[in-house]
Amino acid sequence: MASGQISGGAAGEARHVPVLLAEVLAALAPKAGETIVDGTFGAGGYTRAILDAGAEVIAIDRDPTAIAAGAPLVASSAGRLMLAEGEFSGLDDIAQSRGRETVDGVVLDIGVSSMQLDQAERGFSFRFDGPLDMRMAMSGESAADLVARLDETALANLIYTYGEERLSRHIAKAIVRERAEAPITTTKRLADIVAKVVRSKPGDIHPATRTFQALRIAVNDELGELETALEAAERVLKPGGRLVVVTFHSLEDRIVKQFMAERSARTAGGSRHAPAAQVPDPTFTLIGRKAVAASDAEAAVNPRARSAKLRAAERTAAPARSVRR
Repeated sequence: MASGQISGGAAGEARHVPVLLAEVLAALAPKAGETIVDGTFGAGGYTRAILDAGAEVIAIDRDPTAIAAGAPLVASSAGRLMLAEGEFSGLDDIAQSRGRETVDGVVLDIGVSSMQLDQAERGFSFRFDGPLDMRMAMSGESAADLVARLDETALANLIYTYGEERLSRHIAKAIVRERAEAPITTTKRLADIVAKVVRSKPGDIHPATRTFQALRIAVNDELGELETALEAAERVLKPGGRLVVVTFHSLEDRIVKQFMAERSARTAGGSRHAPAAQVPDPTFTLIGRKAVAASDAEAAVNPRARSAKLRAAERTAAPARSVRR
């Protein structure tokens, strides 16, 4: 351990490898005296690196097990880490409740954490047989509840919209048929049902990947949370503060890309028939024109990194365009 590094950490840290860590730190550029919000604490990978850079961190996670597992890192941080259980959509309110009206950076690693995937009882993964749950906050409607409640059309639409699964109608029909025989309450049963509909070849992703993704997104309102979190970051970042977001599939990346493009634009629309309209002053300046992907070397050792994309932007002095919902 290098001198000055924080000891201790979140449970699962030995096996958890933060995706695009070097690239996140380069974009975020944390330093002593700054306050950074880590909106997706998870196993603490980004938070530990930010603490090692000398900054203080307000780390948020809606999963109570992640917050509990972070206690050793809090204890060893010399007061520079504050953990908050909650949704990152309220990151501005959480920061302000910790006495920080503005912050120097916000980092978000969107999606389910490796720690959650590795816990069969959480029901996120088809790699293990466990209850069909998928609730990050461990409260509210579960994936099993959705599978039992939604009619065939609603299920098909959910799987198609959030999973981008072209066989969504066939999968929904199979689910409705099977649940009439017995409730679908485990990950293995749902995965087996989907696998009978979606045929895969060696090297393809698991047949149930897109269906599980769709249910997880719906259960946790992940896309709505992301949209609201981006607006919250705009409100709480000080001029010169940096927003860094790592996504893992096209639906998430599209939201981040559109938000940053819109907030950094100086004109809107425009064609040969009508002049471009004026828009409010840009609230962000893009850091790099394109998304940053993982290197071949990182993707080889960390499969989760293969689909990762990083986008970053720096806050201007313009007033935030968003208001609290």
